[in-house]
Order: sequence, then structure tokens, then C-alpha cells
Amino acid sequence: METTVKRVLIVGSGTIGTQVAALFALRGFDTVMHDVSKERLEHAAGAIAGMYNELAAGGHIDAEAAAAGLERLHQEEDLGRAAVGVDLVSESVPEDIALKRAVFAQLNEVCDPDTVFTTNTSDLVPSMLADATGRPELFAAFHFHSPMRGGDVVDIMGHPGTSPAVLVLLQELAGELGQAPIVLKREHPGYVFNNLLNALTRAALELAVDDVASPETVDMAWKRVMHMPVGPFGILDMVGLDTALRIARLGAEQLQDNGLQRIVDYLAQYVEEGRLGVQSGRGFYEYARVEA
Repeated sequence: METTVKRVLIVGSGTIGTQVAALFALRGFDTVMHDVSKERLEHAAGAIAGMYNELAAGGHIDAEAAAAGLERLHQEEDLGRAAVGVDLVSESVPEDIALKRAVFAQLNEVCDPDTVFTTNTSDLVPSMLADATGRPELFAAFHFHSPMRGGDVVDIMGHPGTSPAVLVLLQELAGELGQAPIVLKREHPGYVFNNLLNALTRAALELAVDDVASPETVDMAWKRVMHMPVGPFGILDMVGLDTALRIARLGAEQLQDNGLQRIVDYLAQYVEEGRLGVQSGRGFYEYARVEA
């Protein structure tokens, strides 16, 4: 396999997709962003400019690097035009398996045959999507953790049909992006860190659901014993309670897990009240308390 990654296509301009695009462009890659509307792409471009300004103000990059990153960043609503000449695709559309499969099928029609496809999915595994890509040997998960907000690891997870050369390519690419590659030996939902985090937040939620202790008490125990600045409920506020609810609901449905269903019911009360966490200013805590 002789692929050299120079031009990348980021499909989906949500929070993580935008950060991934910002990282690629800043690190010297010609970067194309695609989404279904001009408004979303314009919003993403503004967000990236803001990220670069913050980095420059903090002395992490200079003004020239920020300007060069923006020069390398392009937006394109038409998927066919967006796909021209790209060496790698990073998909970050919403966690809907039918949507992701449809997107990869479309990408297979417009991308060069040797373009590597990757998914940034948090909940699914590559084998659920591989056949839809039309190039399963060139497909793997390449999962980022808020790279422009301090996350510096990327998960690499192939499926049984992934070419070993693709996994090597992604490890090398992670290094070029300044990310530590976390390579999984086999498919496993939630990768490594997410599994650790999910175990912690589930245990915390069960204590609250069973009325053993309040969220504040659970967080205090964790923070004081482990000398951590934030507890599991504070983490959930940062993740977003709507996201936590979606993940819990998916697990409850797939595993027929009554314990997770109780957590779904508990989180749903907060989401229905608009208490989504930091993003809405209120979740388990008021926004100011989370920030403190």
C-alpha cells in the first residue's frame, strides 16, 4: 500500500468533526469539510477560526500558523466536488447506523478507489459499516477525543477485513497529527477510554438512581479520594446529558439491560427539562458550578 495522506475529507461538521478538521488543517493537510448545508459549514469555519485565535492568544501557535491553517481549510456542500483528490475520509455524521451506511455508500461512488475511509464513531464498530463502504479492506475506525480541546489520543480499531497496511498508515498519521495512537487488538464498542469512563459514570448513576447518594455526594467522594477536579456527574454535564441518554438508550435496547433502562428514565427527566449540562448552562449543576 503506497497511499500518502495529503488531502483529507471531513464529512460532518458537528463538534468533533469541526475539531478534527481544525487539527488536520493546522497540521499541514489540505482539508475539505462537507455537510448538508452552507450554514453548518459557515458555522464550523467560524468555530475553527475561533479555536485558532484562542491557541494564538495562549501562545500555542503563532499568527502565521493560524493563517496557514485557515488557508488549507475548504468547505464544499457538493459531495462529488468535495471528494476530488482526497486520500482519506474521516466520517463524523450523527450516530445513526443507517445514516452512516448511506453516507459511506455515497462516498464509495465519488471517491477514488484507493481512498482510505475512516469512521469517528463512538458507539458502533467498523464491521457494522464495512460492507457499505464498498472497500472494507480500506476501512477502519479512527476515533478522536476533542483534539482541539486537549484530547491527544486517537483510537484505531479495524475489523476482521481491514488491511494491516491501513492500520499502519493510521498509526503514522496519528503521529503526524500529534496524537498518541491507541490501537485495539480487536473490535470492541466504546474503545478503551470510553469503556473506562462508561463504567465510572454508570456506577455513579446507579448510586443516584437507587437513591443511595446525591450526584453532589457521589462527585465529592470521587474528587476527594482521587484528588480530581471533577466528578462523574460533572463529567456527564460536560459530555452532554442528551449524549449520555442516547448512549444509555442504545445499550438498554441492544442488551435488554433493565439497569440501563432505569438510567435512561432518570436521564430523560433532565433532558426533557432542557438540562443538558454545560451546553445549556444547567444539568446536574449550574454551569458556573461546573466551571468552578
